[in-house]
Amino acid sequence: MKKRDRKVDKNVVLNIVAIVGGVIINVLFGYFTYTSGMPIYFDTIATIGVGAVCGMLPGFLVAVFTNLFCSFFNPFAIYYAILSVLIAGVTAIFVHRKYFKNKLSLVLYILILALVSGGLGSVIQLALIHQPQFVEVAHASEYLSNHLKLNFFISFVLINICLNIIDKGISTIAVVVVLRFIPEKNLDGIWDVGWQQRPLSAVDMKRMKLSSKKNGGKLQRRVTGMLVVAAVLITLIMGIISVHLFYENAKVSYTLNAIGAAKMASKVINPDRVDSYIKKGRELGDYVETENALYDIRASYEGVEYLYVLKMRDDGCQVVFDLETPDVEAYVNGDIIKFEEAFEPYLDDLFRGEEIEPIESDDLSGWVITQYYPVRNSAGETVCYACADVKMNYISDYLIGYIIKVTLIFSGFFMLILAYGMWLSRYFLVYPINSMASYTNDFMSENDNQTALEENVRKIKALDIHTGDEIENLYKALCRMTEDTAEKMRDVRQQSKAINQMQTGLIITMADLVENRDSDTGYHILKTADYVRIILAGLQKKGYYAKKLTPKFIADVEMSAPLHDIGKINIPDAVLNKPGKLTDEEYEIMKTHTTAGKQIMEKAISTVKGESYLKEARNMAAYHHEKWDGSGYPEGLKGEVIPLSARIMAVADVFDALTARRVYKDPMPFEKAMGIIVKDAGTHFDPKCVEVFVEAEKEVRRVLRKYQE
Repeated sequence: MKKRDRKVDKNVVLNIVAIVGGVIINVLFGYFTYTSGMPIYFDTIATIGVGAVCGMLPGFLVAVFTNLFCSFFNPFAIYYAILSVLIAGVTAIFVHRKYFKNKLSLVLYILILALVSGGLGSVIQLALIHQPQFVEVAHASEYLSNHLKLNFFISFVLINICLNIIDKGISTIAVVVVLRFIPEKNLDGIWDVGWQQRPLSAVDMKRMKLSSKKNGGKLQRRVTGMLVVAAVLITLIMGIISVHLFYENAKVSYTLNAIGAAKMASKVINPDRVDSYIKKGRELGDYVETENALYDIRASYEGVEYLYVLKMRDDGCQVVFDLETPDVEAYVNGDIIKFEEAFEPYLDDLFRGEEIEPIESDDLSGWVITQYYPVRNSAGETVCYACADVKMNYISDYLIGYIIKVTLIFSGFFMLILAYGMWLSRYFLVYPINSMASYTNDFMSENDNQTALEENVRKIKALDIHTGDEIENLYKALCRMTEDTAEKMRDVRQQSKAINQMQTGLIITMADLVENRDSDTGYHILKTADYVRIILAGLQKKGYYAKKLTPKFIADVEMSAPLHDIGKINIPDAVLNKPGKLTDEEYEIMKTHTTAGKQIMEKAISTVKGESYLKEARNMAAYHHEKWDGSGYPEGLKGEVIPLSARIMAVADVFDALTARRVYKDPMPFEKAMGIIVKDAGTHFDPKCVEVFVEAEKEVRRVLRKYQE
């Protein structure tokens, strides 16, 4: 197959235009409502529209990129991407299942969007900023909480849901109005733009799903599972790495701030006045001045929670300065603080007045990183230490907020990546493979019908799979294989037809050789063959012997019927053509034509490697004179032990013998002959064979009349 130039699909262009236009519309509405201070946004109206018209993936794209661009003027917008994605997903599901045509379903849809946006949006706001984003909403929530005695959070969620009912209700109504002007057939084309083959009809999709379900439907589940696992792992790994890097960077940054604050504090301390500060404290004017300078230093270094000055003594640390903090009562200058356990390894260095590395501890002050920096006098002696503590709980709290933000941002992109992966696998893998499998099954199941076989080849070629990868190569190989197979099957059928015609001619010739020796059996093999066909059709119509009456069995019996008297080739002419009644001895000789026929057919079967139609010829030749009650010959078989083909031939053979002219008798009238057949049902004949033969009276009379004429 040559690679064909493919025109740009207008539906693909419409999807791109819808996505770009949708993002622009959403951003414009979002900017207008944000700058005007409205407590609701209309930044999902195009998300709903694109999700409804183009499907889930385009809706997800509009949702994520809308929030990405809105974050340039609204710093919280990016964290709401997951809400927009969920709105697009719910919209696509409702439209795909035709729920938008029902008013009650529309109301349910708006309520679901309001619950998702209002409920989850409230949780996001409280997690990020610990309060409602809009002052008006905060006041209304407080008012509702006070007057209805509700929890503030519940009040906030209820108000947020109500606001979103208005927001999503107006957006939905606008989208529904627009949808009414777009023909449904155009919507179907815009929705399914991913086809890398001829789009499948609803009937084909249903059949393919049933076939996939019958075979376990494992491909779709495995691909989806793989995408989910991959996306989750990537999200977790990226999240863990980013959180770890943030924590390490924050720890290093705050440790440097502690070092900087301690160094800066050491420079504002007058080392010659330390003892005076300890004794008199705020009574000294420069003590207050120095303390204020320390407050300014602490405020200048982010993360520094405690800033203080200590003098090392044998019995502990003596406080020189200790700045007040909101949650912890400050020590008074001159207080003695016992050494904490975390500082014991560093005491020798501290008493020698040396610098020490930052110390991480979890003792009296909680989980902190502490930096001690020596304050030296003019002689180079360390008189005290300026100390700065960074509280690690502050980093942990900030880290929790960071994790929440990262999770919210990643969740929106996670859903987008997952949707894209599923879309890609569906149109480039699942649909092409299932289509090929479904039509190949049809091709294999119709191999007995050349017309159906060639029609299925046409259908396979009409799939036009063009994924541009190994799947397309597989499809091209499948097309060549099925086309070649159909061609070879046509040749085989033509050869088989020729062989069958030759076999039929040989059978008729063999039967004619026997019949031409018998002067009384004019057209016997032709008439009995027609009667056999009538009985076979009747049994099949009635559903009798359904397991036995396969198409092949019927064909074999019809083909073999003329050979039922092949054994007469061994009967002497004097007996075979005797004009009068046979003697007992002659009758015994005549009966041997059944065993002779069996031997002839078995020899033929061994020669042609057991061709099945000859097996039925053997059965009819050997047992067409057996009787239902077991009184027949040559073996006295009884009931259904007698082969079905022989039981059918018994009725046909006797009826023709009764209605045919012989040198020793005239033909029996039709009614009388049929009466004998009916009378002998259950004794001579299989009752079911007699039943269908009698019911086909018109066809039987037609055969009899044809050969009489």
